[in-house]
Amino acid sequence: MPAHHQPLCPRSDRAIIPAVPEPVRSTIDVEVRYIETDQMGHVHHANYVAWFELARTRLCATSGIPYADVETMGYLMVVTGIEIRYRQPAHYGQTVAITAWIDRLGSRLTRFAYEVRRGDALLATGTSEHVWVERETRRPCRAPEVLREPFARLAGAEAATTAAP
Repeated sequence: MPAHHQPLCPRSDRAIIPAVPEPVRSTIDVEVRYIETDQMGHVHHANYVAWFELARTRLCATSGIPYADVETMGYLMVVTGIEIRYRQPAHYGQTVAITAWIDRLGSRLTRFAYEVRRGDALLATGTSEHVWVERETRRPCRAPEVLREPFARLAGAEAATTAAP
C-alpha cells in the first residue's frame, strides 16, 4: 500500500485509546399544539428552537443548578449559533421527545446537541452554541468556577479535562 494510502492510526493502536464517557442526556416530551403548525400542517421550523431550549433547560437543571440560578449568580449563556437539520415533519396532536446533551465543553463555549423523535422516527437534529457572559458587563468570560464541575459531569468529562474553546 502506498504511504499516502496508509491509515493515520493503525488498527492495532485503536484498541488502546481509552473510552470517553457518554454525556448525560435529558429528554422532555412535548405535545404539538395547533399554534405550532404552519399551513402545510407541519410544525413550523422556528418552534424547534423553542423545543431545544426546553430540553437544554431541563438538562441544565439535572446538574443540580437550574438555569434561573445561573442568572442570579450573575452569568448568562448567550446563544451564538443554532443549526437544525429537518428530516421528517411533526404534526398537531403528536407527542415528540426532545433530547439534549452537551456535545462540546470549553472554558468559554458550550455546544449542546439535540434530537427530536416521534417514537423511533428521527424528525430533526441540531446544535446550539453558547458563550458564557457576565450579566452586569455583558462581556464574555470563562465558565463560572461553581459550574465547571457540574457541567463537566453533564458532558461526561472530568472538570480538569474540559477543552479550551
